[in-house]
Amino acid sequence: MRRLAGAVLALLMSAPLLILGAAAPAQAAGASSTFKAEVWADNWFALYVNGKLVGQDSVPITTERSFNAETITFTATYPLTIALVAKDFKQDDSGLEYIGTNRQQMGDGGIIAQITDTKRSKVVAATSSTWKALVVHQAPLNVSCVTSRTPIADCGSKIIAEPARWKTAAFNDTSWQNATVYTPQQVGVKEGHTTITWSPSASLIWGSNLQTDNTVLLRFTAKAP
Repeated sequence: MRRLAGAVLALLMSAPLLILGAAAPAQAAGASSTFKAEVWADNWFALYVNGKLVGQDSVPITTERSFNAETITFTATYPLTIALVAKDFKQDDSGLEYIGTNRQQMGDGGIIAQITDTKRSKVVAATSSTWKALVVHQAPLNVSCVTSRTPIADCGSKIIAEPARWKTAAFNDTSWQNATVYTPQQVGVKEGHTTITWSPSASLIWGSNLQTDNTVLLRFTAKAP
């Protein structure tokens, strides 16, 4: 009887520990989660996560006025290496738009994005000045060419190739500049921007110049919350 009573007592003492352990299981290393990305861009974007394309703007970059927002659902594992290609519309490498009309001008860009872990209902990444940015198409270098009749000859441009494997976790972006944050008034947000409820942590970002930076690569790493 004493042995039986001792065994029952030991079982009762261990039971709360077993229940407590079952109530909050740890997420297995490398376990996947489902995410929702919300992105608004002037004019176009492509979104990569962990080196894989998960979605892009449904309106082609050749569309002059494209201010729609996109919602993309994807599955990935932490940490998330987020890579965005952001492009403003340009008619050619001069960086101008509406060439040959009385509206010939430099365009301006801007992008805002947030990624939510849907299992946790938590925003785990939002565009800010902590994101890294590299401008790969800059034009015009001579901004006075905005009235030129031959802008492709007069404007000048700086174009560099996308770095190899820049969308992957192994890429070293420490030499890139931090993204620049802009206000909605500076970007001149329109249409689709108002269809999304943005987290207070999400900001409009771009390169250091809204008008002459035409294609910007953006990177950020999100760790598990």
